[in-house]
Amino acid sequence: MWMRKQKNKFFNMKASADEKSADVFIYGEITKYAWEEYGEVSSITFKNELDELGDIEVINLYLNSPGGSVFEGITIHNMLKRHKAKVITHVDGVAASIASVIAMAGDVIKMPKNSMLMIHNALTYAWGNAKELRKIADDLDRISNSSMQSYLQKAGNKITAEKLQELLDAETWLSADEAFEYGLCDEVLEENNMVASVSHELFSRYKNVPEQLLKQQNKPFSALEIAQRQKITEESKANIAYLNTILGGMYE
Repeated sequence: MWMRKQKNKFFNMKASADEKSADVFIYGEITKYAWEEYGEVSSITFKNELDELGDIEVINLYLNSPGGSVFEGITIHNMLKRHKAKVITHVDGVAASIASVIAMAGDVIKMPKNSMLMIHNALTYAWGNAKELRKIADDLDRISNSSMQSYLQKAGNKITAEKLQELLDAETWLSADEAFEYGLCDEVLEENNMVASVSHELFSRYKNVPEQLLKQQNKPFSALEIAQRQKITEESKANIAYLNTILGGMYE
C-alpha cells in the first residue's frame, strides 16, 4: 500500500497544573500540513488546541524556528494577538522570517543574548508568464507590508518605517541587543544553550545567515537539550501526523 510521507506538528501546547497559564512551543519549520487527507490545516488545529487550553491568563510562547508558511504564521500571530491571555514570547534560539512575526504577538518579548531575530521581505517560488509574475510580485509586496505592520506595532517609536524597510530589504539578522534597540525585544537575558533547529536545507533559503549559526548546526547537544528535544519529539509523535499540504506555497 502506498503511503504518503508523514509530517509531525511544528507546535505543542501544555497547560499548567492550575490551568492559569500554558506553554506553547513552536520549534522547527512552520508548515501547513493537514491532519488527514481531507482534514484541517495547521492554523485550524493550532486554534483548536489553543481553545482547549481554556480560560488561561498567561501564554508562554517559546520559539526556535527558521520560519515557513507566511499564511500560517500570520494567522497564528493574529490568534495569539487577540487572545485575552498575556503572551510572553521567549526566543530560545532563532525566530527567523515568519517566526519573527509570530514573536511580535508577545506583550513581552524576551531574548537571551545569543538568540536572534531575522527579518526580511516575503519570498516565494514563482512560475508563469509575465502577467502572472507581476501579480505574484504585487502579492508579495502586500504580504511584506502586512508583516511590516506587526513589527511597527511592536516597536512603537523606536524605529521608523523607512529604517525597518531598509532592514527588511537587506535580510537582517538581529542580535538580542539589536532587537532591543529597535523595539522588537523588551528584555535581554543571559545566554542559553539552545541551538537553532534549522537544517542546512532551510538555511539555504536565506542569503546572510551568520557564521555562528552555521557552526551551531554541528555542535553537540547538552544532556538538558537532548532531554528537552526528546520530550518535544515524543509529544509530537503522540499526535496524528500531518500529511499533504492543501494550501499554496508562499514562504517568508
